[in-house]
Parts: sequence; C-alpha cells; structure tokens
Amino acid sequence: MARGAAFLGTEYAIMAGAMSWVSERHLVAAISNAGGFGVIACGAMTPALLDAEIAGTKTLAKKPFGVNLITMHPDLQELIEVCGKHQVGHVVLAGGLPPGGAIEKIKAGGAKVVCFAPALSLAKKLIRSGVDALVIEGMEAGGHIGPVSTSVLAQEILPSVAEQVPVFVAGGIGRGEAIAAYLEMGAAGVQLGTRFVCANESIAHANFKKAFIRASARDATASVQIDPRLPVIPVRALKNSSTELFTAKQREVAQALDEGRVEMAEAQLQIEHYWAGALRRAVIDGDVENGSVMAGQSVGMVTKEEPVTEIIAALAGEAEAALTARG
Repeated sequence: MARGAAFLGTEYAIMAGAMSWVSERHLVAAISNAGGFGVIACGAMTPALLDAEIAGTKTLAKKPFGVNLITMHPDLQELIEVCGKHQVGHVVLAGGLPPGGAIEKIKAGGAKVVCFAPALSLAKKLIRSGVDALVIEGMEAGGHIGPVSTSVLAQEILPSVAEQVPVFVAGGIGRGEAIAAYLEMGAAGVQLGTRFVCANESIAHANFKKAFIRASARDATASVQIDPRLPVIPVRALKNSSTELFTAKQREVAQALDEGRVEMAEAQLQIEHYWAGALRRAVIDGDVENGSVMAGQSVGMVTKEEPVTEIIAALAGEAEAALTARG
C-alpha cells in the first residue's frame, strides 16, 4: 500500500468514491483527516458551486483531498480552472475518456490526473495520454457502472499496467480482506464509496442511511437501457419506484430525439441531470422511494452508522491481519 499512499499523500491508500450529494466537504474532510483520501463529487455543480465547496473543504481538511469531475460536464474547462486556482493536488476524471487537452490542462495547473479505465486497451491509451494513476471499477459498484466485474478487470488490467502507474481497484469492496487480495495482485490501493455512506460525518438523510443498513447485496440492481440509441450508462441503486421513473424518462428523451427536438449530446445530458435530481431527492430530502438510492453490492456489509475513523481502522486492520496470516 506504500506506493498508493505516497501517490495520494495519505496514511492509507484508500480513496473515497465520489458520490454526488454525499461526497461533500464534511465527509471528504473526515475521510482525509482519518488517513484516507476524500474526493469531492463535483457532479452537476457549476464552477461557482465547486469553488465554494473546495474552499469549504479546505477549512475542515488538515490533509490532502481530491476533486472528481465528470468529463461530459459542459463547463469542464472552467471546473479544471477552479481546481487549479485552489491548487487541488489530485483531479479524478470520470464518465468517459477525457476530451482533448483536459489532461494537459490539469497537469499544467500542478495536479495529478487519475482516470477510470474500464478495459485494458483504454488503460494503455490513458497511460500514453499522460495520466498519473488509474481506477479500475467493476460492475459491483454503486452509481454509474460498466459491464465487467471487479475481479475480472483486476486480473485483466493489473498484470499489464500496475508497474507503469499506480492502479486503484474499486467496486464491491467492503472489507479489508478484499483490499489485501487486490494489493497482492499488484494494486497500489483501493477506492470505496458505499462503505462510507453511513458514516456519522455523512450528511445523507437518515432515511437514506436506514435504506443502506436494511439492504442486502441483491437489493442493489442495475438500471435497464430501453433505447439502444441513447448512450445510457447503467446505474446501480437499491430497487424502488424510481426504477420505473427512469424508464419513463428514457422514453421521454427518446421521443424528443425522434422528433428532432434534441441532439444526442443534449439527450445524454438530460439523462445525467435526471440522475442528479433523483439522487438529491433521496440523499438530501430523504425520499428513498421516488429518489435514486445509488448503492454498490457491498451495501450488505454496511450494518450501522459509525465514525469514519472506525471504518478506516477496521478496513486497515482486516487487511493487515489477512496479509499477516499469509506470512
């Protein structure tokens, strides 16, 4: 774990997954202060909102933290400038391959660039493009997901690229024994999101946290794409009425495409804005029936509300015990 910790500037190479509305200043600062690496989820924020969120996090965090930006955000260039202004040390790019010049612009501002690699070919391409580290995230994760499991991605990608750049494994990790296994395979660290949702420091609504504590792995299901023309990335969330609402939203956007009222890029943005709104209803307002309760399959391992320090200490202790037992 030393390589990943050195790259992040942390005690433990445990990155926090960026979860819209959940990964804000309080949780991010708590994770960083406890020895992990908190990451602000920019999501659909405007540059002004991100500016305020970074400034607020800096007042609470005594240790390094990062910012996650969505590559399809229409204001991506301005968001990168906001990160540069605040001298954010690490910028994580999610949601697709970075547009031309984005990696160079982030690095010119002095930050390290972390990108998601959903396949070996893309991992190699991103390394050639100059990224400093990769996250490989399997379909067990919450939120937007790819089609391949974490264990398969790790076996496919780690042997080929782990020596070139630090690689963080994500998706379905809920205990330290799994962290130990991926470290043995060559990972520099891990990324967890679901495990931190029920932290005391998380501002998620009590109803949202209760839904997590009650849920089992099989309750976290992937959304269905109803129109092949719509570039809808599946989302893993707890089953509720919003599943049907999303199907209706897809039909509405598909009809707008049919009638020429929107272009493809605008259609995709509408879908993204739907998720941002649905997630806010659940996380902030506590409407866990009509909002989106995004959760990974590790949700079954979230059994209580507890401080971030205890979550990280448990993960590190389990990982250390597993490695020690193996001699």
